[in-house]
Amino acid sequence: MTRYGSGTALVFDTSAFARRQEPQVSERWEATARAGLLAVCPVVALEIVAAARDEDAFARLDANLARLTLRAPITEAVGAAALGAARELGGSRRIPAADYLIAAAAAARGFGVLHDDRHFEVLARVLAFESVRV
Repeated sequence: MTRYGSGTALVFDTSAFARRQEPQVSERWEATARAGLLAVCPVVALEIVAAARDEDAFARLDANLARLTLRAPITEAVGAAALGAARELGGSRRIPAADYLIAAAAAARGFGVLHDDRHFEVLARVLAFESVRV
């Protein structure tokens, strides 16, 4: 099975992570992971661990996310890019602040975003990253 995207690293969004074990997604997710092309952003990591059912699930998720070597950090420049994108989109209140930050962090590293959320398709137009839908 082929991996997701064009071969660039992909920051996965929570929407893609939630679908990673579905039959129509899991093989491509695993191929992308084996190729070392999955990247994590701290905003996504926080969203994922915050949804943990209990402390054991939190620890397991946190440890799995920590194993990923590709990172898309939130820096001052990323924050400025996210705000710039919001301005360019007319301050759209329909796109969550977290999505602006995830997209800007991916774009800053030259990464794409793996998602199942139309917001990233809109953000890709202004932040110039590869938008890949699961």
